Amino acid sequence: MCGIVGYTGYRQAYPIVLEGLKKLEYRGYDSAGIALHKGDSLAVYKKEGKVSVLENFASIYDKTSNIGIGHTRWATHGEPSDRNSHPHVSASGNLAMIHNGIIENYGQLKSELLDKGYTFLSDTDSEVLLNFIEYIKTNNECTLEEAMRIALKRVSGAYVILLIDQDYPDTIFAARKGSPLVIGIGKGEHFLGSDASPMLEFTKEVVYINDYELAIVRPDELILKNLGNERITPYVQKLDIELAAIEKGGFDHFMLKEIFEQPKTIFDSLRGRLDLDKSSVTLSGIEAIEDKIKQARRIIIVACGTSWHAGLMAEYVIEELCRINVEVEYASEFRYRNPIITKEDVIIAISQSGETADTLVALENAKEQGATIFGLVNVVGSSIARISHAGAYTHAGPEIGVASTKAYTAQLAVLQLIALKIAKIKGTISDERFNTLLLDLAEVPEKVDFILNNQVENIQRIASKYSGAQDALFLGRGFNFPTALEGALKLKEISYIHAEGYPAAEMKHGPIALVDENLPVIFVATKDSYHDKIISNMQEIKARKGKVIAIVSEGDEIASSLADDFIVVPNCNEVIAPLLAVIPLQLLSYYIGIERGVDVDKPRNLAKSVTVE
Repeated sequence: MCGIVGYTGYRQAYPIVLEGLKKLEYRGYDSAGIALHKGDSLAVYKKEGKVSVLENFASIYDKTSNIGIGHTRWATHGEPSDRNSHPHVSASGNLAMIHNGIIENYGQLKSELLDKGYTFLSDTDSEVLLNFIEYIKTNNECTLEEAMRIALKRVSGAYVILLIDQDYPDTIFAARKGSPLVIGIGKGEHFLGSDASPMLEFTKEVVYINDYELAIVRPDELILKNLGNERITPYVQKLDIELAAIEKGGFDHFMLKEIFEQPKTIFDSLRGRLDLDKSSVTLSGIEAIEDKIKQARRIIIVACGTSWHAGLMAEYVIEELCRINVEVEYASEFRYRNPIITKEDVIIAISQSGETADTLVALENAKEQGATIFGLVNVVGSSIARISHAGAYTHAGPEIGVASTKAYTAQLAVLQLIALKIAKIKGTISDERFNTLLLDLAEVPEKVDFILNNQVENIQRIASKYSGAQDALFLGRGFNFPTALEGALKLKEISYIHAEGYPAAEMKHGPIALVDENLPVIFVATKDSYHDKIISNMQEIKARKGKVIAIVSEGDEIASSLADDFIVVPNCNEVIAPLLAVIPLQLLSYYIGIERGVDVDKPRNLAKSVTVE
């Protein structure tokens, strides 16, 4: 959620940290700040609002320094304000710290510090942690490193912290538990970030810091230790991300760029895995747990948000093709409700970032109970990837827009492959059906490209027509019910229109009461085994004067004739249809958001990666 950046080296730190914060704006935030080491003192600049507000505020100051830390805050404890912004400075003024996460027992720690005479300038848990570290350092006459180690053993919650100390002019002290931290390796310099995007311009060599690790970072040295003060050898990885991947590339917004990248990202998700010539699917992660798959009593899919919708689609496909029971769980509920887990269960965790806090804790709990963990993530080296027994990367590339688009369709594509692979392993699919689905899946990138090249003007027109709506209803059946849920979520996120997704058959069990001449009802009505039923549902809406917008298959004259407005997608097998049907819904949300003047890349109150509860 919060974004953190750090630099120590031979360059000027301020412009590197500032540009790094701009690259992390997609994570969602309400304030920003930077701390620099200025010889014999620390200089802190922080403001509520966008990074540009901070930049303007700091423009009048001398910011010469070779070491700095920066932060974009997404408020948890304390409202968005200048005083609650990071970095925080300790009571003595000797330490400055930024923090991503939540300190759950901060109230107890704060009470103890208040009793010892400390005062606080903010409402944040972060300032409490900083002063607790300083208290230990002063009271025990120990080094900052040792004080951090002692303090973090006492702390409950999640954190990534970066500290600079007035007495150490070239050193950043960092630690992590439950939130991501990447350190970039340069020649005579080091970069730190919540992800790799702030450092891509300077280095491709990075170290992913693990939970309960502490880093002492100097221009020419990186020391890693655990909380037991034992040295750890850093594992340096090579990034394959290009700087252009995190730039707009001529598009007005990252969201639009990422929607238009989907022919390529879906192709990349399938590339090297789907082989039409050999009629095969290669997924090394599934092959690594093949015996577990054969013995599995059920598959439990754990995810949040858009990834949960991908999981729900996977439930339909895996049960259809593999004939194994699938349960889809919200990670935020699964982690708390004491679920029954056995060694015969396979858990599939879906997360774009690979750092989703609730999903991580859910996996740790399931792993302790003997379940097999399979991670499906986009970010290489992420926490979920590291704790899983096996897994697969989606290869969607960096997704900067807060509302997930290309990451979602990449998840769908890989989940389709997983279902086909498991079906082959279990012998639950005929060769004919397997080959048909394989061919349809291989054609998806081309068909998505067709939608993007032929339907944008139509979708823009529809968006303009309905941008004034207060509510919207999304309906689908079967494999496309999750598509209706995802369409509703996108509209809520991007336009702030209240929207709900329902199975079309459930409409008469309540939602139909909302239907009048002002309510747009969006049907995902591609041709499938439910088509006649959804046509009846459309007629029921029309009979009550509702406005029908339909996603229809090419050549479907019945559905298009019933709709007030319709968007055409190419024909394909109903199992594959969600990959195509969601594209118009993404574009519709985008253009309605633009019509309503919303910052579509950074909608209010949202963060890209939810790394705290």
